[in-house]
Amino acid sequence: MENTTKSLELSTLPKAGKRQRYKQPWILHFMVLPAVLLSFVFSYIPMSGIVMAFQDYKARLGFLHSPWVGFKHFDYMFSNDYFVKIIGNTLLFASSKIVLNLIIPFVFALLLNEVRNMGLKRSVQTLVYLPHFLSWVTLSGILIDVLGQTGIVNQFLTSAFGMQPIFFLGDGSWFRITIVVSDVWKEFGFNTIVFLAALSGINPALYEAAEVDGATRWKQTMHITLPSLLPMLIVVATLAMGNVLNANFDQVFNLYSPMIYQQGDIIDTFVYREGLLSGQFSFATAVGLFKSVISLILIVISYRIAYKFAGYRIF
Repeated sequence: MENTTKSLELSTLPKAGKRQRYKQPWILHFMVLPAVLLSFVFSYIPMSGIVMAFQDYKARLGFLHSPWVGFKHFDYMFSNDYFVKIIGNTLLFASSKIVLNLIIPFVFALLLNEVRNMGLKRSVQTLVYLPHFLSWVTLSGILIDVLGQTGIVNQFLTSAFGMQPIFFLGDGSWFRITIVVSDVWKEFGFNTIVFLAALSGINPALYEAAEVDGATRWKQTMHITLPSLLPMLIVVATLAMGNVLNANFDQVFNLYSPMIYQQGDIIDTFVYREGLLSGQFSFATAVGLFKSVISLILIVISYRIAYKFAGYRIF
């Protein structure tokens, strides 16, 4: 009641009064100043490099004297068959990861929530989200050794089933499966935390009332748990739309090789090779700008959908 009264008083203040009230917590504004400066220096100033996408950029000439070529690099980008292929690879990787990283954590959270032994529950939760804290540099080294043609997985398949060794990281089809499965294995435990937090917010009285009415655990899950988790699932799913062009550069870069570029190359690795290795700065900038614009549009759409269907908003 007191907070409501204060809000009403603030809304009735004249503009000068509101401005004065806003200036009072100056120490809070001062505390956030370093973060604002860092964001400005490392996020906004580098955006000036976008002009390279419309230039035939030469490092010795700089931004000011490099010749302007308009949309030349964009024309070449959209007429390049290989660029269409890496768009397909990126969408395949990203969409597969998004879908599986929604379904598997959701189901796993429901199953883990049914465990009544708290010690076992916490131990399993710790084990499954531990890989999230390992970098892809470390995990890639492990996967290369484990999935190699003489690795432990192929040794097991050969000795137990008499199969020929599978070239997990050298065959295009197996490489795609390896990328998706390894990403889900690394992240599903951490993503489960979101749904477990939503489960802990369900009113226990609902389960008690359902149990009194004779509802089984399955019916309680179907009629209480799932409807209560649905808003959170919608929020996570819609916000994931903004990452549909992010297929995890760190993972792909540390696992792929030239022999599977056709099936494993994504936008970020393509930009890295074209920009830093081949020196095609303008073309790489055009590709990166295209990805950023599409991602921005998708993020805006996803936030609007999340607000419309789940009431989620950050401002």
